[in-house]
Amino acid sequence: MIYTKEIENMCPVAKGAKHEPAPIPEEGKWVHSKEIKDISGFTHGIGWCAPQQGACKLSLNVKEGVIEEALVETIGCSGMTHSAAMAAEILQGKTILEALNTDLVCDAINTAMRELFLQIVYGRSQSAFSDDGLAVGAGLEDLGKGLRSQVGTMYATKEKGVRYLEMAEGYVTGIALDADNEVIGYQFVSLGKMTDFIKKGDDPNTAWEKAKGQYGRVADAVKIIDPRQE
Repeated sequence: MIYTKEIENMCPVAKGAKHEPAPIPEEGKWVHSKEIKDISGFTHGIGWCAPQQGACKLSLNVKEGVIEEALVETIGCSGMTHSAAMAAEILQGKTILEALNTDLVCDAINTAMRELFLQIVYGRSQSAFSDDGLAVGAGLEDLGKGLRSQVGTMYATKEKGVRYLEMAEGYVTGIALDADNEVIGYQFVSLGKMTDFIKKGDDPNTAWEKAKGQYGRVADAVKIIDPRQE
């Protein structure tokens, strides 16, 4: 350690009370975090790219500073989805500090990593008060049984009104309208379930029928329109 002459000439003053870092809640404990290995938690970060044309939801399960599980979900340009594939390979096994200082290829994913880091080091994690945290694999629960991101896609114009295109249940095939042309429900097909049925041996038409469903007062509809064609 190199000290300037001014410091060398100063007389020593003893330090009084020991001021610990503020404890943060993580995995059912209150932790004074001093090193990266003191950090544990499961949480999410949302990021966006520089021209703000895409976004990323990043979910990490960190145990004693090391990323044990990573879920990367993106919406935006095609390059972003390929960046997500690379980021998922990069993230697991790194410490959270390493990940913060690693180029995760896409601006949106890098920003999500920054936002997630802030959440987790300040104890604002999903697992802050869960005893021993969440098991590795908890990230898949966000995707549901079909292991597909839940995406909502809606489109509307003042001239022609709203079109539901994709809901949490799946791909919207029809919008139910009443006598006033107001939406009262929708029909959908779960593409994840359909794919699973096909993998199990069903022909595509059978799988399509088995994966269909509806929500709302579809039975009361005066007409049902195709949101992509009508």
